[in-house]
Amino acid sequence: MTRQSLNFALIGAAGYIAPRHMQAIKETSNRLVCALDPSDSVGILDRYFDDVDFFTDFERFDRHIGLLRRVQHQDMVDYVSICSPNFLHDAHIRFALRNHADAICEKPLVLNPWNLDALEEDERETGHRVYNVLQLRIHPTIQELKRRMAAEDGKRHVVDLSYITRRGKWYRYSWKGDVHKSGGVATNIGIHFFDMLMWIFGKAEKSQVHIADDKRMAGYLELQKADVRWFLSVDCADLPETARSAGRPTYRCIFIDGQEIEFSEGFADLHTLVYQDILAGRGYGIADARPSIELAYALRGVAAAVGDRDRVHPMAWALLGSAVSRTNAAGLKNLLAHS
Repeated sequence: MTRQSLNFALIGAAGYIAPRHMQAIKETSNRLVCALDPSDSVGILDRYFDDVDFFTDFERFDRHIGLLRRVQHQDMVDYVSICSPNFLHDAHIRFALRNHADAICEKPLVLNPWNLDALEEDERETGHRVYNVLQLRIHPTIQELKRRMAAEDGKRHVVDLSYITRRGKWYRYSWKGDVHKSGGVATNIGIHFFDMLMWIFGKAEKSQVHIADDKRMAGYLELQKADVRWFLSVDCADLPETARSAGRPTYRCIFIDGQEIEFSEGFADLHTLVYQDILAGRGYGIADARPSIELAYALRGVAAAVGDRDRVHPMAWALLGSAVSRTNAAGLKNLLAHS
């Protein structure tokens, strides 16, 4: 049987990020043949494809894909794109491999580092691959930054990373607000930035956490070639006034050695570039995803504490300072030690 296009299945079709995968499948001239989501609010499928078999029950979806494989049907699946909640990624990746398909999975690939070891074994047993969507590595500004930093070999850099993205009350009550299902703020919204920074400046050698709650995290990383102060938040109150007054729900900012790196634009088509890279025989796999997963997992287990003031992100210090102002001088030392 000869096919001119590849067949994709999509898990998590009703989710926020799923349309970018649909667009990428379409723009790479391939087919989405079936999709799964417990929610049936998937009218977005019609924007890209008009012949997708849709399922709300995993069992029926599993049976359908297995049947396509066994009878060598023209719709048998080559790739499974995974946009499901973070805690399900591991199971859905293994489902793809068992059905003789490669997996293209959103971040984080898994929540726990030991799950990566099992997936590597599954890759060896099945002969199929696991790919992670690390789209910041494809962003032209970030690629140019990596080239520039590589040219300054031997120099140590000072980095401030700020990422604030507004989330409403629903966030707390969804799976994203459950640290056991999402991995918490550092994993759910921070892991792609951690991956980007380690891709450019090397692996983490030391880390600190200064703030950790259900809305924000902040801390310090000592990478091989950079000292990084980072601040992550889903609280709209943390957005700078410039972003709020402009009606922008997201604020991204990176300063390197005092110079701002602007990369707020250019995100629209990154998933298509990721798919093109994978289909060309490249793409980022388990080994590429491992450092950021190990780091995010480690940060979840660190108690927040402040030591050296110079290692605290300015936005984090502003919040800590507000708390300090509400305490008396006698409580200051205890606050900084246990905040």
